[in-house]
Amino acid sequence: MQEAINAGVVLLGKHVRLEPLQSGHADALAVAAAVDPALYRWTSAPQTSAEASDYIAAALALRDAGKALPFVTIRIEDGAVIGSTRFFDLETWAWPIGHARHGRTFPDVCEIGYTWLTQSAIRSAANTEAKFLMLCYAFETWGALRVCLHTDVRNLRSQVAIARIGGVKEGILRAHRIASDFTARDSARFSIIAKEWPGVKERLRRMLMHP
Repeated sequence: MQEAINAGVVLLGKHVRLEPLQSGHADALAVAAAVDPALYRWTSAPQTSAEASDYIAAALALRDAGKALPFVTIRIEDGAVIGSTRFFDLETWAWPIGHARHGRTFPDVCEIGYTWLTQSAIRSAANTEAKFLMLCYAFETWGALRVCLHTDVRNLRSQVAIARIGGVKEGILRAHRIASDFTARDSARFSIIAKEWPGVKERLRRMLMHP
């Protein structure tokens, strides 16, 4: 893990708390995902404790390689584990000596994904606030230049949700990733760049005030 990336960071909001994903979360994640497996047609959510253990182990391996920062999503109201999300594809660019960004160890760009929520958290403020917390961290702590979000091109609900928070659709990446149904997934690619962040931040604030 890059020294400057805090693997123990906790992102705290009014509705949710994002805590570092740990092996001890396996049972709670499996319970959260098993409420309504039909929700996860286009994303991967572990349905058993064994699957959750493997899911967490894979996420932590990426974290230890400096490629991801995974979280468990906890609802503040009752302390329930309601899902998971993560930063991944963390990239720190090779800025030349003398450039203002030379020597950075924070990511210059990253992606937010692997996001899923239990049935009771769907259409609540949970996802909006989690994105708000993560985008704040990426742009204001890391000083990121771009945050990407991808979703299965067949997942129209997710595309609408990303656009609603201010993501700009860049296009379709063909055969981009393995899909949850084990096909070669076409991905709809969205991004938010640093100069857009103040407007997106205000949009998210208004959405959280009037969910």
